[in-house]
Amino acid sequence: MPSAINAAVAQQTAAGSVPSATISTTTEGAGGGTGGIYSAIISRNQPIIKVKEKTYEELHKKCLEKNILYEDPDFPPNESSLFYSQKIPIKFEWKRPREICENPRFIIGGANRTDICQGELGDCWFLAAIACLTLNKKLLCRVIPHDQSFIQNYAGIFHFQFWRYGDWVDVVIDDCLPTYNNQLVFTKSSQRNEFWSALLEKAYAKLHGSYEALKGGNTTEAMEDFTGGVTEFYEIKDAPKDIYKIMKHAIDRGSLMASSIDDNLGFSYGSAPRSDIGELIARMVKNLENAQMTHSTVDYQGTEERPAWTIVPMQYETRMSCGLVKGHAYSVTAVEETTFKGEKIRLVRLRNPWGQVEWNGPWSDKSEEWNFINEAEKIRLQHKIVEDGEFWISFEDFMRHFTKLEICNLTPDTLEADKLQTWTVSVNEGRWVRGCSAGGCRNYPDTFWTNPQYRLKLLEEDDDPEDEEVICSFLVALMQKNRRKERRLGANLYTIGFAIYEMHGTKHHLQKDFFLYNASKARSKTYINMREISERFRLPPSEYVVIPSTYEPHQEGEFILRVFSEKRSLSEEAENMIEAERPSPIIFVSDRANSNKELTADEDTGKDGEKTHADEKKVSAATKAREGSEEEKQFRNIFRQIAGDDMEINAEELRNVLNNVVKKHKDLKTEGFELESCRSMIALMDVNAGYHTNGSGKINFDEFRHLWDKIKSWQKIFKRYDTDHSGTINSYEMRNAVNDAGFRLNNQLYDIITMRYADKNMNIDFDSFICCFVRLDAMFRAFHAFDKDGDGIIKLNVLE
Repeated sequence: MPSAINAAVAQQTAAGSVPSATISTTTEGAGGGTGGIYSAIISRNQPIIKVKEKTYEELHKKCLEKNILYEDPDFPPNESSLFYSQKIPIKFEWKRPREICENPRFIIGGANRTDICQGELGDCWFLAAIACLTLNKKLLCRVIPHDQSFIQNYAGIFHFQFWRYGDWVDVVIDDCLPTYNNQLVFTKSSQRNEFWSALLEKAYAKLHGSYEALKGGNTTEAMEDFTGGVTEFYEIKDAPKDIYKIMKHAIDRGSLMASSIDDNLGFSYGSAPRSDIGELIARMVKNLENAQMTHSTVDYQGTEERPAWTIVPMQYETRMSCGLVKGHAYSVTAVEETTFKGEKIRLVRLRNPWGQVEWNGPWSDKSEEWNFINEAEKIRLQHKIVEDGEFWISFEDFMRHFTKLEICNLTPDTLEADKLQTWTVSVNEGRWVRGCSAGGCRNYPDTFWTNPQYRLKLLEEDDDPEDEEVICSFLVALMQKNRRKERRLGANLYTIGFAIYEMHGTKHHLQKDFFLYNASKARSKTYINMREISERFRLPPSEYVVIPSTYEPHQEGEFILRVFSEKRSLSEEAENMIEAERPSPIIFVSDRANSNKELTADEDTGKDGEKTHADEKKVSAATKAREGSEEEKQFRNIFRQIAGDDMEINAEELRNVLNNVVKKHKDLKTEGFELESCRSMIALMDVNAGYHTNGSGKINFDEFRHLWDKIKSWQKIFKRYDTDHSGTINSYEMRNAVNDAGFRLNNQLYDIITMRYADKNMNIDFDSFICCFVRLDAMFRAFHAFDKDGDGIIKLNVLE
């Protein structure tokens, strides 16, 4: 079951216990970060995003022209589309509806909640959402385009539309469905020749990579994928006192709603327990054979449609004596009041996705309570005595037996309010990168600050004349991406949450000290392993920063952060502008033939391009000062011994020089420099010298001297963060180390540095550290050399 961690537990660092410190900087943000930023209004009329493959219309037209039935190459009719964890003991036969029955239809008499009967897959959460969807015809037509048929222009191709992390996507499938003994294995309709629900399930399975990927989940997950709405999750034992009013508002406004019952083992339909698929399929086959024997005696002659044989899934749900099922999801299809024996009584209508197995207590289909209700009221409440999985239950019994309630609102209109409001929404995409931006919750103060940060400006207060507070209402929803699709790779939902801090006057990524000296203004109530966690807040107009995180650090994944607000607001990723402290030009002897000659401040030939600049004089003066020191003489002697008469060294010789010098630093634990690292240094020094290479693959003494001066300054930074004297620094500390060296990078570049230079334990050794800084230094120098007008934009030809 989804496991929740109280937010207070995740805030053990005593923020605010130290006197407040002022954090300020003038660095400007660059705007879009790793995932960029865009604004979107949740709309059922939003266009489908462009897809790389051909559209449904193009594929459909092509099949009709060639007179062929479509076969989906991306979701083929074989085991790869079914299960990924185990081999199944029997062979399913993939058939098109025309091979399963006569006169197949896409939809018969309109798509409704009774058309859905669960098969041998633990996706009751998905089917409960479909049943809710059928109650809203506009939404239904968006997800299930109705201009599809097995009669007119049939080509074996169908398509369905889902909301996917900010965009609507069109999923195209063929109509081959897995069967056994000519019966559908998974979702089916109550009418044998109706196939919209089975095809919708197939499209959703394709979206996630396989049918098995749909095993176990939260109904709100599918609800969001059907609507692009925002969900709210209630533990019924902790629900607000007016929860009935909230449910009533939800139904009246077209929100989708579902409820579930945890089992005694702590499992709910929110997670998928390990199960033996082979055993489940074997049970299914046995049940199916028994069902065939039972129905074989029934005479269906004279009827056009035969009913589907519904098999109750024998998986991990547990039926109770009252008829309800633990570890199972139900659709909430109505919330009503009626008069019973002169008193008002509140009722809730639920539907079991199995299409059977109902509540047998008060207000069930055959209960005596209905004898006291007149026929007109029964018609209004759509009371039927039929085993279709749908039933009424009193609100009190609902609260007693059910444990969770999920509501997907088409807009974030507060369900307690009586008026609809207009909301704006901003959507930010981001990711947690292990070793760089996956910092975990506040329990990990050394890394928490490295998480992605999103600035939120609440600009206007709410329009509520009855509210005397100057306040802004907004809702934050954090959703992790693609975890279900990546199940085949071992991925599970992370435990996620977020915190909100007030900040002023800065656009850059906030540092560690800020979070040590400042307490959060708001946060998610829990860290929980659900796809999305959402929370409503009321805060004064101001500037804030939202920090989304996993509970544990080092957990890598993508996410989408949505912020809904009643009034105008701005949301964007807090980013650093990419820049460096402007480097002074490096003056080297460009003529390699004279590279071992001494430069002096008095050299002046009077011709253009000769070394008469003030920078050359400074370099020469510094060179003379160094030459007078004993260290400089020893350094020069070592270089001359290795370089030889030409006073130039190649990569291998450079490694010998550097390693000889580094050995003298006993306080630095390192195995020295790798040959490949030295080759990179020489190549980059060549670029620094003249922005071209002469092909020599060597550097002279002055170039080496400059390189060594840089290495010494970077070595001091490395020692500062190598607190345990292990010869490595943690990759999370690279942000501070890079900053100390005078470089300002954005999140994307920090991600790249971590992936390129950190080892499997997320540590960076001295060799990799220096290589990274040499590369950064060279790239910034090269850029500034090409940026003649200083506008931050350069043009390069192919050679450059």
